[in-house]
Amino acid sequence: MHHPKVTVLGSANVDLVVRAEQMPSKGETLIGKTFDIFTGGKGFNQATAAARLGADVTLIGRIGDDPFADILRTAIDAENINSQFVRTDAESGTGVATIIVQPDGDNSIIVVPRANMRITPTDIQNAADSIAKADVLLLQLETPIDASQKAIEIAKANGTIVVLDPAPARQLPSSLLAQVNILKPNETEAAVLSGHTVLSSENAITAANALRAKIAPDGFSAVVITRGEHGVLLSTPEECTHIPAISVDVVDTTGAGDAFSGALATALAKGSELMDAVKYAAAAGAAATTVLGATPSMPTQKKIDAIQPKS
Repeated sequence: MHHPKVTVLGSANVDLVVRAEQMPSKGETLIGKTFDIFTGGKGFNQATAAARLGADVTLIGRIGDDPFADILRTAIDAENINSQFVRTDAESGTGVATIIVQPDGDNSIIVVPRANMRITPTDIQNAADSIAKADVLLLQLETPIDASQKAIEIAKANGTIVVLDPAPARQLPSSLLAQVNILKPNETEAAVLSGHTVLSSENAITAANALRAKIAPDGFSAVVITRGEHGVLLSTPEECTHIPAISVDVVDTTGAGDAFSGALATALAKGSELMDAVKYAAAAGAAATTVLGATPSMPTQKKIDAIQPKS
């Protein structure tokens, strides 16, 4: 039996999470309701989701030499993620994020990347074998672009599927996009990358088609735009398909996109058809919104089974 292998290049942070009745206005001080410390970072979250869903996961990253790093090392080990290529950087602290969560589950986040932005192409070369042997390479944009470019080049040379979650939103070199198999933006990121505002289903299709022209034209190629309560748009060379959102009681949307990406990579690594993989990922993303915190919300198979519509 094939054991799915997913290699994740990405950030690892410690999240400082405050729940409050509202966002503070300029100059305003509010009394918050609760405070928690969670592990996070898009890379670690997505690696955790993939590991919980049955993939053999290797994480490539950097953390500091500080108490936050100890929290992350413990969490990485607990999730059975291979941390061989997670370097300790004594010169820069572990990445942190400050997150404010409102009663409806919406959140605002400030990330200070620190060691995450010191990953180098040499770090990637050291992990080349892990990328080459993976079924899927999963990346985000909380780490340096030159490191991502190096990882993608190794993946493409070895037949590894490249899945890019282009978050946080930013412009990307056309040479990088041209090597991506699956591009998974949300509405904001799709607008930044395509130049087309995504406010409706028609806008989303226009943006998706524009983006699909920018990514790898050969073989496995798709744009997957996640649209929150409006569901998911899947654009392939053959067609555009809308996948409805799954209705759940939302507690905290932090990490929902990471759960989606980790589940998508895992399903593809297992050999699922693209449509099935996207539906599975949508269920994972929905499940994640029912739990407070980023990493804690990364779902298990049991959690996905509980909310996934029966076909």
